[in-house]
Amino acid sequence: MKRRSILAGLAAVPLASLAACGKSGGAKAAIDTINFSVLSAQDQQSMGAFWQPVLDDLAKATGLKVKPFFATNYAALIEAMRFNQVQAGWFSALSGLEAVRRAQAKVVARTADRDGLTSYRSVLIVKKGRGLTLDKVLKCDKRLGFGIGDAKSTSGTLAPMSYLFTPRGIEPSECFKTVRSASHQANFFAVANGVLDVATNNTVGQIFYKRDYPALADKVEIIWTSPDLPESAIVVRKDLDPAVVKKIADFFTTYGKAQDAEGERQRKNLEKLEYSGFLPADDSYLQPIRQMEAGEALREAQRSGDAARIAQTKQAYEAVLTAGKTLAP
Repeated sequence: MKRRSILAGLAAVPLASLAACGKSGGAKAAIDTINFSVLSAQDQQSMGAFWQPVLDDLAKATGLKVKPFFATNYAALIEAMRFNQVQAGWFSALSGLEAVRRAQAKVVARTADRDGLTSYRSVLIVKKGRGLTLDKVLKCDKRLGFGIGDAKSTSGTLAPMSYLFTPRGIEPSECFKTVRSASHQANFFAVANGVLDVATNNTVGQIFYKRDYPALADKVEIIWTSPDLPESAIVVRKDLDPAVVKKIADFFTTYGKAQDAEGERQRKNLEKLEYSGFLPADDSYLQPIRQMEAGEALREAQRSGDAARIAQTKQAYEAVLTAGKTLAP
């Protein structure tokens, strides 16, 4: 989602290499180094500058060497964790759920924004002065260019599909003249510069754009906002030594909490990420994403008209809703 990535010289390892040299399992062997992944949903170089001080502090607190791993798409980060090329990372809710399912991962903390909120929202943005309203966008006259997010993006794809398009029976490829998938920042630039008419984005991105690109941010306006979405999470591989997992979890959930000079320094690091801190969490934090996915699957089944498929997906949807009622928030 959503924040930045690092060091221009640090490129994501090709997935072919991950598959060739990675290990998807193994015993809980002692380690002295972890690779920590961060998505570059916004500007890569500045995101690295923001995260590096936190990762340096993680290394000092845990006694581990912490190496950053930055990539520009969710699939690369999920596959990196799946093949044990990274052992911990900052993931959006949807990509975090995918890592839980496919990469032996589990949630150990969740982020809180500068106001202490643990949620954010998906938005649709258009260029100011164009006179584009949500009703005009949803006319689906194939006259507009549309920017959508990464397929594994919570706010860029899943939320707008779940809350806006699918309930109205709209398939973007049949609604717009063109549909292109890109990062939040790329879509923001495209809308601000008139290359795209409308695009998905999120409320976190809007904060960064207003801070870093105020002139361009003034050219953009929001025409739709989703319900609250779970903020990003810190995930680790399940096969890490439990003592290492505890060190990582304790570091994040106490970071910036001390009322002394060190705590103040840490809080300044967090401010650059637009965070106030991290809170304890587990996999139940991702339940709203499971519910959105199940709802999408049910609506697709209903469109198919296949009675057996509808019955099966309805049962699965109801099971997810029931599970959500019994899980801790």
